Amino acid sequence: MERKSVVIICGGGPAPGINTVVSTVAKVFLNDGYDVLGVHEGYKGLFSPTPDIKPFDFEHADRIFSRGGSTLVMSRYKPKDDEFNTDIFIKYNVKLLVTIGGDDTASTANRISKFLKSKDLDVKNIHVPKTIDNDLPLPDRNPTFGFHSAKDEGVKIGNTVYEDARTSQNWFVMSAMGRSAGHLAFGIASACHFPMLIIPEMFNHSKPTLEKVVNLMISSIIKRKIRNIQYGVALVSEGVFHVIDEDELKNSGILFTYDDHGHPELGNVSKSTIFNVLLQQKLKELHIDIKSRPVELGYELRCCRPIGYDLTLCTLLGVGVKKLYDEGVTGCIVTANSRGDISPMYLSQFEDSNGKIPPRLVDMNSEIAKLSLENLHYLVEEDYEAASKYLPNPEEYDFYKILNWKRSGKIY
Repeated sequence: MERKSVVIICGGGPAPGINTVVSTVAKVFLNDGYDVLGVHEGYKGLFSPTPDIKPFDFEHADRIFSRGGSTLVMSRYKPKDDEFNTDIFIKYNVKLLVTIGGDDTASTANRISKFLKSKDLDVKNIHVPKTIDNDLPLPDRNPTFGFHSAKDEGVKIGNTVYEDARTSQNWFVMSAMGRSAGHLAFGIASACHFPMLIIPEMFNHSKPTLEKVVNLMISSIIKRKIRNIQYGVALVSEGVFHVIDEDELKNSGILFTYDDHGHPELGNVSKSTIFNVLLQQKLKELHIDIKSRPVELGYELRCCRPIGYDLTLCTLLGVGVKKLYDEGVTGCIVTANSRGDISPMYLSQFEDSNGKIPPRLVDMNSEIAKLSLENLHYLVEEDYEAASKYLPNPEEYDFYKILNWKRSGKIY
C-alpha cells in the first residue's frame, strides 16, 4: 500500500520557533508511519514543475527543533487560482498540507483545499499562525509564536543601547518592527525603562504627523534635561511610519524609492535614521545641543533562537496539528489557550464584514498601557516654566496636547 505523506511549507517572513513547529510536526507524523516532506519556497515551490523537496527523517527533525530561522526556504509568493495543480499531491499521496505563516498564507491554503476537493482529492489543511508583530486576534489575547523570542532579543539589544546612552551621556532613536501594531515596541520599551515610546495606537485622538513624532521625542529630552538627566532612548514603532499620510512622506525630503504604483517603498528605508535626522534638524533649529544616533531593531530579531516560552508553545502547536488532523478537522488555524488546550479556529472567526482580518492592537485602555505610558518622561503643564529655558513655546511639546489626550482618568 502506498505510504501517506504530509507536506509542510512556510510563507511570509521568519519568526523564532518555525523550526520547532516543523520539527514537532515531522516527529509526530513520522512516528505514525507517514512520510513528511518539506517544500522550499512556500507556494511558489509547491506548484513548481520541479519542486525542491526536503524529505524529513528523525535525525534532521531532531537537529533543528531549537534553532532560529527556518530549515525550509520561505516565500511571500501568492499563487493565482490558475497556477494551482495536483502534481505534488498525487505523486506523494499527500493527506495533509501544513502551512506556517500569516493570514495570507492561511487564506491561500483554504483556496487550495477547495481546488483539491474539486479534483476529488481529500487533502486536509491545517495552518499554524506566526508573526513577531503579535497582531493576530488569537483567543485569550494569547501571543503569536515568535513574539516573545523577538522581544527578548530586542530587550537584550535595547538594554545595551540604554547602557551606551548612560555611559556616553547622549540619546538614541530606536525603531522596532510592527507594521500595524506596537506590541513589540511596547514590550521592549517597557522592559528597558526607556523614557519615550511612540506607537501607532497612541494616535487614536489625533492625526499622526512627522512633526508630532519629533515633538514627542523633544518633550522627553527636555523633561530629562529639567531633571538633569542628559541621556535616553526614544523608541518609535515602524507602524507609526505606516499611518502617516503618504503625501506628507513624499514631501518630507526623505529619499525614497517608489513602486510601480507611485507609493514610497517604506521597507527600503531605515525608520530610526529618518526620525533621528528629523530630530537633529529640529534640535538645531531650537539651538539645543544634543547628540543622538539611530538604532534599527529589524531583521536581526526574526531569526534568533527561540526562548523557552516559544519552544514550549511551538511544540504544543506542532502536536496540536496532529491532534486536529486525527480528529478529522481541516481548513483551520491551530491555536492554544492559556491553559494549553488545543482548538481549531477558522478565518471566518477573525474576519470583519469586509472579509479582512483586523490587526490586534495594543489596548490603550488596559492598565498595563496606562501605567506604562504615565511613567514615561515627557513635558506636562507644570513643566512649562522650567522648559521655557530651552523652548520658546513649551506647550507645543506637552505630551497630552500633542496626542489630544485627557490627562486624568482613562488614557485616550
